[in-house]
Amino acid sequence: MKTIQEPQRVSAAQFIRGFANWRLQAARKPVVVTHHGKDAHVLISLDDYRRLDSDRRGMMPTDTLENSQAGVIEAIRDGVILIDRQWRIAAINPAASDLVDAAAAGLIGTELTAALPGLKDGLLFHHIIRMLDHRERFTGEIPGVLRPRQWLRVDLVPLPIGGAIILRDVSEAMDGFAASDMRLAMTAAIEAQGRIGHARLSLRETVEDANAALTTMIGVEPAAIRRVRFSALLSIGSRHLFAEALESVFRSGSPASVTCELVTREGATIDVALSIAELRGAYACDGAFVLVTPHSGA
Repeated sequence: MKTIQEPQRVSAAQFIRGFANWRLQAARKPVVVTHHGKDAHVLISLDDYRRLDSDRRGMMPTDTLENSQAGVIEAIRDGVILIDRQWRIAAINPAASDLVDAAAAGLIGTELTAALPGLKDGLLFHHIIRMLDHRERFTGEIPGVLRPRQWLRVDLVPLPIGGAIILRDVSEAMDGFAASDMRLAMTAAIEAQGRIGHARLSLRETVEDANAALTTMIGVEPAAIRRVRFSALLSIGSRHLFAEALESVFRSGSPASVTCELVTREGATIDVALSIAELRGAYACDGAFVLVTPHSGA
């Protein structure tokens, strides 16, 4: 079992006469300096003092904290570029190096506009000026900073050295927004046509939602077919064809089309073409989308 060593004690007079010796002793364990027989001062090593000081302030030593911060910046997925007030690159993390498509070592000390040739012609250039001159923050999505048709989410953060430019490629998300807008416009166009029905089906083939054109074809209110199996809306002879087409869509992920007979509330049949496509979520299939188009003359 480890025992606690008692500190060495020395009078003030002896300490003054043998300071060099007591300084070396303090490197191994504290030296207590007495005055008139009472403890007055303690001599400890610089490392021990720094450790005590950091404990007192509830902080890690400065060099350890700086190393930890640098490690985090190196590891994060966002690109980080630190620039000084002369627009020179002071530091760049691997993610930013990949975005710029250049080795980090070759970029240090390079002027930012040389590393990003398209910078001067865009909006971002003026925001960087305001960050450096007026310590103004900025966050926004900007296209074409590095490559045509590429969207970057840019955060500008003023720092004592100058500023940090944080970059994230959001091109895929922006393409997703554009695709979503296109789908909304397509749905609006279908609804305006008025004779094309559509329904969203669950994995169990039940109707989750249907538009007015489809419910009008059948002659029912929307609530009447919600949670009903879609095949129940078809003639008996069409159900097997639809089931096979739906299974093919779920199995392969590829759209399918089949000609069927839709049964109305009064028992009449309407010849329709069913176009079936998979509805896929972020991780798995969420069901199917069915487009119902009456045959010409129906």
